[in-house]
Amino acid sequence: LGLNDFSARAYADNFSLAELSAIIRESHEAGVKIYLAMNTLIKQGELEQAWKLLATSASFGPDAMIIQDLGLARLAARHFPGIERHASTLMAVHSLPGLNVLKEAGYSRAVLARELAFDEVRALAIHSPIEVEIFLHGALCFSFSGLCLMSSFLGGRSALRGGCTQPCRRHYSRAGRKGAFFSTTDLCTAPSFQELLDLPTSTFKIAGRMQGPDYAWRVVVAYR
Repeated sequence: LGLNDFSARAYADNFSLAELSAIIRESHEAGVKIYLAMNTLIKQGELEQAWKLLATSASFGPDAMIIQDLGLARLAARHFPGIERHASTLMAVHSLPGLNVLKEAGYSRAVLARELAFDEVRALAIHSPIEVEIFLHGALCFSFSGLCLMSSFLGGRSALRGGCTQPCRRHYSRAGRKGAFFSTTDLCTAPSFQELLDLPTSTFKIAGRMQGPDYAWRVVVAYR
């Protein structure tokens, strides 16, 4: 889940700090883990605000922080070493050298880039020095994970800052034809799910923070 600031889903129905405290407490009583996403790039002038949010959130005891910004990750490692740090898919990790860098930076898990092919995911999962997490279901980015500048270019709202307006989903006209020419088909791995279960992965991720709870419940139950 994400908070109202520094979340890659700024337009989702995110949570306040008061809600986060209650959610973590009730979830832990039910045996459910909570991963807090602070997975945007952070500007120099925002460091104080981000630090205060990180410190307050960490005091509630989330099970992990999903982080993209290396500076924020270093602060979390230095002051809250007991909380796991997971590398967001927005870090666009596609290779074993990238996973090695994350290990050196203190990350315990990497959420791999969504556009990797199955053979690439398998090779990384087998040889990774840290845990890997892969996407099962949901929207795919038009560009490489975390590297698209289309929203910034067209509307001044950055995908790396949580403000993606998803221009790749819109309809465009070209040579007398109209269509969603940039839009990729959403990911559904159900037909090959057994192959994924055989991989040495730590977690499967279902994208759904811009969806409602009914959607999340139905998709999770289907894969379970």
